[in-house]
Amino acid sequence: DTLWDLAIAEVENRENPDDDGKHVEIWEKSVLFMGNKNGGKTTIILRCLERDEIPKPTLALEYTFGRRARRHNTPKDIAHFWELGGGTSLLELIRIPITSNNIRSFAVVLVLDLSKPNELWTTMEKLLQVTRNHVKKILTKLEKTNPEVATEIKQRMRNNLQRDHPDYELVDPFPIPLVIIGSKYDIFHEFDSEMRKIISKTLRFVSHYYGASLVFTSKSEALLLKARVLINHLAFGYDKSKSVSVDHSKPLFIPAGLDSLSQIGPPPASDSDIGKMRANTPLELWKKVFEKTFPPKSFCDLQDTKDPAQDLQYAEYEVDVMRAQKNQ
Repeated sequence: DTLWDLAIAEVENRENPDDDGKHVEIWEKSVLFMGNKNGGKTTIILRCLERDEIPKPTLALEYTFGRRARRHNTPKDIAHFWELGGGTSLLELIRIPITSNNIRSFAVVLVLDLSKPNELWTTMEKLLQVTRNHVKKILTKLEKTNPEVATEIKQRMRNNLQRDHPDYELVDPFPIPLVIIGSKYDIFHEFDSEMRKIISKTLRFVSHYYGASLVFTSKSEALLLKARVLINHLAFGYDKSKSVSVDHSKPLFIPAGLDSLSQIGPPPASDSDIGKMRANTPLELWKKVFEKTFPPKSFCDLQDTKDPAQDLQYAEYEVDVMRAQKNQ
């Protein structure tokens, strides 16, 4: 048999399953991880896939996948994990993993380094803005070519909040499922309690506003497990966790839709300060209050990008020898 014959037989088998016509659909999901440079994205992915490897710095956009069987003797579901390296310096690469073919089964995990509050808002804003604009473009296209899918995605955006939730009209959900992870909680935990409170409240507001889940994590196994629960829900459809932790003196864990603006409270600033700030949206107001305490540092993610051709993890003897010859 040629390769083509085998492929045709394989497709026929899939379309006409022998086992009493029980056709098990294989679940395929994609998750894009992005966030601060050296913020711990690779570590979280490796833990989710239960791989004991030492994380290497991510170059540009990297891909890996995981497979899990839902029950014994069933085909394994597949989850595609994409990771955007370089912080906010390679935003245009977001277009590659998110396409109109997989938008229905796509989710985003934003990893923010809690130990660098001055970079936090800028990183979050840039990454979410570019992703949102790209998803909106895809949705606009889908409205013409496949309106059912576009409508389904828009409905799903609103599903995290029940219609009777008091904040239903006040939030602006992200167009695809979003999880925000605050990493390096162990360092953050040493911060002054007032600083911790401002960062925690702000992240709670942002997550709630975008209809996202929020979890704080560090290298500790117990905290990584909590992040894994949220990611496994996105990647493999595992059950959502119902537990909630909103105490600012402990690591936060708030699944989407389980927080409220009344619980979060107003932005942490005096009324007179808030009166002086000109803001068109609640999000803008929170940004101004946050940046008053943590002025954004102008940082460039590109500065310390080394030449990937010199990186040992990509060494290939034959190629490198020819390259050396060419350079010579």
